[in-house]
Order: sequence, then structure tokens, then C-alpha cells
Amino acid sequence: MAQSPSCRKLYAAPGNPGIEAFAECLAIAADDFDGLIAACTAHGIDFVVVGPEAPLVAGLADRLRALGIAVFGPGAAAAQLEGSKGFTKDLCQRANIPTAAYVRCASAAAALAALDGFTVPVVIKADGLAAGKGVVIAETRDAAEAAIADMFDGAFGSAGAEVVIEEFMTGEEASFFALSDGTDVVAFGSAQDHKRVGDGDVGPNTGGMGAYSPAPILTPDLEAQVMDRIIRPTVAALAAEGTPYVGVLFAGLMLTDTGPKLIEYNARFGDPECQVLMMRYTGDLAALLHAAATGALATATPPSFASDYALTVVMAANGYPATPEKGGAIHGIADAESGGVRVFHAGTARDGDTIVAAGGRVLNVTATGRTVTEAQARAYAAVDKLDFATGFCRRDIGWREVTREAG
Repeated sequence: MAQSPSCRKLYAAPGNPGIEAFAECLAIAADDFDGLIAACTAHGIDFVVVGPEAPLVAGLADRLRALGIAVFGPGAAAAQLEGSKGFTKDLCQRANIPTAAYVRCASAAAALAALDGFTVPVVIKADGLAAGKGVVIAETRDAAEAAIADMFDGAFGSAGAEVVIEEFMTGEEASFFALSDGTDVVAFGSAQDHKRVGDGDVGPNTGGMGAYSPAPILTPDLEAQVMDRIIRPTVAALAAEGTPYVGVLFAGLMLTDTGPKLIEYNARFGDPECQVLMMRYTGDLAALLHAAATGALATATPPSFASDYALTVVMAANGYPATPEKGGAIHGIADAESGGVRVFHAGTARDGDTIVAAGGRVLNVTATGRTVTEAQARAYAAVDKLDFATGFCRRDIGWREVTREAG
């Protein structure tokens, strides 16, 4: 946004030590709707891009639109695409959108009974928002029963008040993005994330340990199928139901033998996919997102991306995703950013003059290259310039495509 010629002034709420070089940070929490609205009035802000999912699900976009402020992000009703996995599965069923077979369960007893209709492995999902962690792939019946018990016992808070059980789909996962103004849609690139915490895709699911873009496995033909069979029917269904979707549709996909199927939607750009998309984007982002927010996508300049690949490595705090260690000092960021590398801040804060860890996923070390292999090498060379004793990262981000590139 800061690079956009059409953006005259950028504010970030609450911001962090990384974004403060590009935006004026306002000490307002993302869920302080009254404070955010007051800031819009005080600073004459006429366009808001809502980053996180929780404020969207809670209706921040609706509050702002009621005041005549343009917003990139869906209203609460449409944001249920991310806020409730069951809502999305039901919409897919109504609109004939390809996805895994499923059952919604409002009690542990119902969920245990529903398990009888599935074979293992089976996927158990907390229905609500769980910061990307409320999904368990159960390899055995016992593991599935344990996951159900955990969710209904509050392991994911209110997100687990209802559970969705899904068939396990086989294939490779990829992420696809599209912008919608409520009527028109336009494709906005692809990426591939790495959800498991450990090398070789082992360990618990996380919010994402790294990503690269584009994802060559999503061929132009497959992207066209995704737009025609998944994205456009979703936007059309929501519009027909009186809850038009305005914002970015982030589709998590499984590329099965019978074609792409929807795993789930996010109602935002996502992390770490956003970082690799933005490293490649070459247009005026603020103008494009404003066009989506104001119903003008049909006449907007189409999205444009550099041909290079981008790859990002997440530096997480020790203990993530369970209990991350906060307060660890981070040095060497300026050294890491040499040679066109960008270190995006996520969970950081200042302790005097020192940058410290303040969350689970702390930094996104992001590089570009003519191939995924080249981008990966540059990213890890930058990672090795960081001094972050209480942090760790995966060392195999991009491994699928690196393997393919090696022949």
C-alpha cells in the first residue's frame, strides 16, 4: 500500500516495528471498533483495508460502510465464509461447488456417531475461528475421537462449539486468490503454503511456516476451473442471498484426481501467502483494492505480477504453535534485508531500542528469484544473517517445487 501512487497517507492500527517505517501507527487494537471509527473521523480516512479475520466476522466493515467509508473486506454475513466452516460447506452444497463430503455436529455425541460414516484418515475441524490451528487430520479412529473430545472440551475456545467432520481428500494443496466487488471477480495469483510446524510436513498444524508464489502446479487450465467452478459460484450465491462479498477470496484447494476441490476459504489475504504475493505485485495496489471496495472492478486496471518467484520463510518463537516464548531479542534484520530481501514483521515489539518477539510467528524472511530454488537459497541466506536465539524456522520451504525443478 505504501508503494501505491494513489495512496497519499497510510495509517496502521495498531502497527508494529516493521510497518512503522511506511505508515503512521495508531495505538488502537483491531477489535476496538469505536477507536478505529474515531480515528477514521479524526484523520479524514476515506478507505480502510481490514487485515485480520476476527474484525471482519465481528462486523467492522459493516460499521465503517454505514458511515460512508469505503472498505476492502466483507461484511459480517459474507465473512462467515471464514468464520464458520459449516456455513461454507453448506454454501458449497447449495451452489454445487466441489468440496469434501462432510457432516456438521453440534455435540460430541453427534460427532462420535457421525464418525461411523467416514473412513480414516478423517479430518476434524473446529467450526469457528481458531487462528489456522483448529484442524486435525486423524489417522485413526482413536485420534479422531480424541480430537472431537478436545474441541468440545474447549481446546479452541468458542471455535469448537460446533465441529465439522470431513472426508480426507488426496492430492496436493495450493492457494488461489481472487478479488470481488460483490459482482465481478478477478484472479489475484496463487501460492503454496506449508502448514505443519516441522521439516518434511510433520508435527501440528500452524498458521503457516512459509510459502512461495506462484504455485506452478496450479496451471492456467486449473486456475480457469477454480474461477468457473468455485470462485464465481461462491460470489454469485452470496450476491443472490443478499450478502455480497467484497474483498479477497483466499481459496485453500486440494488438487484431486477429479479436479480442484475447495478445502476452505479465508476472507483475507492470509499470512504467509500475502507476503509472497506482495513481493511480486507490480501495480497500484491501493487503486485496485479501492476499485473492489467501490464496485468498480470491471473497469479497473487488471492485477499485474512480476514473473519471478517469491518465497518466504517464517521465523517463529520457540514453543510455537503451543506456547511461544516471547521477549527474545532479534538482531541483524538490516543485514538480512540486503540484496532485495524483505523481512516482514508479524509478532514483534520494541523493548527500548531492541526488536523482540511478541507472538508465535515473528518474522517473514522473503526473497525473489527466477526459480523457486533460487528464491529459496536467497531467503535462507538472509535467515542465516539473523540473530534470534529464541526463534526457529523450517529449512525446507518450497521443497515440492525445488524437487520438481531438479527434475
